[in-house]
Amino acid sequence: MSLIMLMTFQAFVILGLICCGVVVVVGKECTNTPTELSSHTFRYDYLNSHNKNHLLLSHDNYYNHLTPTDDAAWASLLPRKVLKEDEVGWMMMYRQMKNQVGRGKVSGSFLSEVALGDVRLDPESTHGQAQQTNLDYLLMLDVDSLVWSFRKTAGLPTVGTAYGGWESPDQELRGHFVGHYLSATAQMWASTGNDALKQKMTEVVSILGDCQERLSNGYLSAFPSEFFDRFEAIQPVWAPYYTIHKIMAGLVDQYGLAGNNQALKMVTQMADYFFKRVQNVIKQYTIERHWRSLNEETGGMNDVLYRLYTITGDSKHLLLAHLFDKPCFLGLLAIKADELAGFHSNTHIPIVVGSQMRYEITGDPLYKEISMFFMDTVNSSHMYATGGTSVSEFWSEPKRLATTLQTENEESCTTYNMLKVSRNLFRWTKEIAYADYYERALTNGVLSIQRGKEPGIMIYMLPLGPGMSKATGYHKWGTKFNSFWCCYGTGIESFSKLGDSIYFEEAGKDPGLYIIQYVSSSVNWKLGQVVVDQKVTPVVSWDPRLRVTTTVSSKKEGSSSSLNFRIPFWTTSSAKATLNGQNIPITSTGTFLTVTNKWSSSDVITLELPITLRTEAIQDERSEYASLHAILFGPYLLVALTTGESDLKPDSNSLSDWITPIPSDYNSHLISLSQQSGNNTFALAHSSNSITAIQFPDPGTSNSVFATFRIIPTDPTTRVSSLNDVINKTVMLEPYIIPGMVIVNQGKEQSLGIGDYRDNQNAIFRFVEGNKGMVRLESESQKGCFVHSLNGTVKLSCGGSESESESDSGFMLATSFKVNDGICNYHPISFVAKGLNMNYLLQPLYSLRDEHYTVYFKIHS
Repeated sequence: MSLIMLMTFQAFVILGLICCGVVVVVGKECTNTPTELSSHTFRYDYLNSHNKNHLLLSHDNYYNHLTPTDDAAWASLLPRKVLKEDEVGWMMMYRQMKNQVGRGKVSGSFLSEVALGDVRLDPESTHGQAQQTNLDYLLMLDVDSLVWSFRKTAGLPTVGTAYGGWESPDQELRGHFVGHYLSATAQMWASTGNDALKQKMTEVVSILGDCQERLSNGYLSAFPSEFFDRFEAIQPVWAPYYTIHKIMAGLVDQYGLAGNNQALKMVTQMADYFFKRVQNVIKQYTIERHWRSLNEETGGMNDVLYRLYTITGDSKHLLLAHLFDKPCFLGLLAIKADELAGFHSNTHIPIVVGSQMRYEITGDPLYKEISMFFMDTVNSSHMYATGGTSVSEFWSEPKRLATTLQTENEESCTTYNMLKVSRNLFRWTKEIAYADYYERALTNGVLSIQRGKEPGIMIYMLPLGPGMSKATGYHKWGTKFNSFWCCYGTGIESFSKLGDSIYFEEAGKDPGLYIIQYVSSSVNWKLGQVVVDQKVTPVVSWDPRLRVTTTVSSKKEGSSSSLNFRIPFWTTSSAKATLNGQNIPITSTGTFLTVTNKWSSSDVITLELPITLRTEAIQDERSEYASLHAILFGPYLLVALTTGESDLKPDSNSLSDWITPIPSDYNSHLISLSQQSGNNTFALAHSSNSITAIQFPDPGTSNSVFATFRIIPTDPTTRVSSLNDVINKTVMLEPYIIPGMVIVNQGKEQSLGIGDYRDNQNAIFRFVEGNKGMVRLESESQKGCFVHSLNGTVKLSCGGSESESESDSGFMLATSFKVNDGICNYHPISFVAKGLNMNYLLQPLYSLRDEHYTVYFKIHS
């Protein structure tokens, strides 16, 4: 039998554990069709329901979705000759693997990550602002509230009040966020050096150390060890190993990034405790019982144990890591079968991440093949235009995504973990495609989950259905102190390590630095003995180029090294580069531009990458959905601000003919018109093709887009930079999210409507001075008639009624409006797309808060 055949077979047919000198070789089972219980959302709702159906969780029913997979069933997937040698071959390979004490057995070399502490983000950049928002949240969290349940479980006095949501003392998953907090604070401290944060995270580790010492057996959690009795007995319990993984990973990060030796001692004691538990299960029952228990989510237990092994070299940690490699799932990937549909996505992506660590440690090429196939499968058949995956936490049928679009798409945790998969693959292969994916998912899937600059406000799911909003759906935006979903944990980590995948390095005679993400930042590149400062000019739609200026300052004159710049797939052959003003021959897209030099104190490299518009078909092979496409501008996913239809009708094969940029000066044309009534402020807004008055909305809210209008002077030579430029002049008012439409009067004492700007006779108004510094809008087609707002009703009124006349103070008040700066602004990356029945304002998904949007468009030929 060939070596690769043997390695493939060992991945998914059987795994053994040497107990008391005896090799136990058995089959296992796998959750091929998970019930709703695999969903964190469902589990939380169920455990908090006052109307539980206990039959749902009875012992007899809990695992009735499992498909027993005996050797014969799995064997049907392989050539028969494999089965004749499986047991002997497995025993030999397993013993060899178990006895391996060396590390880094992989042939060839990997790129290394540049230490997070050597990278600093530009605080003015989008990434820098997102990092600061997250830092504010981490500093906001109270230590005593975070550790409350840990103290309670350990029998120590509790201080303060426990947090709510998933961290509430009555929730079985409690403690998971604290583990994420340990990782996030370690990453953030490395990224910023914030002293206050260092003090808080060290205090958390110290208190958890007290809890572990009190328990005295190495166990540490916010819930009692009895949860694992239920887990091992195949009884209902909410993913206790999932939480343990977060705590252990947090302690490993506190040691690795912050040098906390107490954290290493604690996580080692935890590993030893759980090694004994797993060993006891296998001794008392069989290894099959252990495999069966893995159908409950265990997070990245394999990953953190492999990481721990690289620190301790303790073979028990390596062995325990192997025992959390879920073989029935990895086996499907080993034989390159896309059977992802129905699996809970975020249960299984971390298992792939752990298998990547197995490859790095053992050198077993099977696990490289597994992760490459997995990444290719997700990207080709299960990926949305954001780079994200999953619907309601699960994978759907391959290439059937059109009917999955809704509010509960793209669980944030899955994007966090898919970025880990792609990051590792890039380090191994240097393939640009993995770096391109990282950019796509980070830009659209990660940056999109914060609500602007509000600390601690994030989302669980990223809605992708037509007319959806991040503020709608089942989860909506979370809260600072009463959510603590799984995606809050991965969220605080994501925004703490934004600098960890910008730069990678390669040792050698002339060391190499790989710049794979264009993010304004600096890196103290110690291997190359230079400081590299990367400045990225903010991208704008009206000048479609990404401009990067990289300054290299040598710390040792005459030292030679190479800088490798990613040339992404989305640019063109017109890209340009210079070194100290001299042109550099550019390479093709999908490759690296390598600049090798003996650096001086101030060498400058410039890079100019044209950005193009493109459409991408949804991953759905059914012909009825062939017209469904997303629109991207370089790495940025553009969405239409709309609650309704999303039909586009190109009038040319060139996208630039029917998707046009918003000019740079248009933000100065935006206004919002308001009136005061008692203690309330109302704004004119459009709704259902009419104009009404609504409570003055805050920026970023769903109503803000309806209460913003663009002034269009009828004299094209008029330059609008302030209100004074249009006083006593005629204008039209274009609704912010309906380009090409304008407010029109529909006759005297009639409501105002929305019409095509070409029907301009009834769309022209003159701005005249009104009451107390305000303005009035007089109709040009109905002289002496003004836009009039009273008690929520907006109409064109000419006065002269029994109750009021043009000279009445009441009429003057009702027709006078304060002109405010537009509540909304055009994002620098904004376009207008020609639609079948209307035009659409396009903006990047990551820039939105509560606004409704559509990701996929029906593009009619």
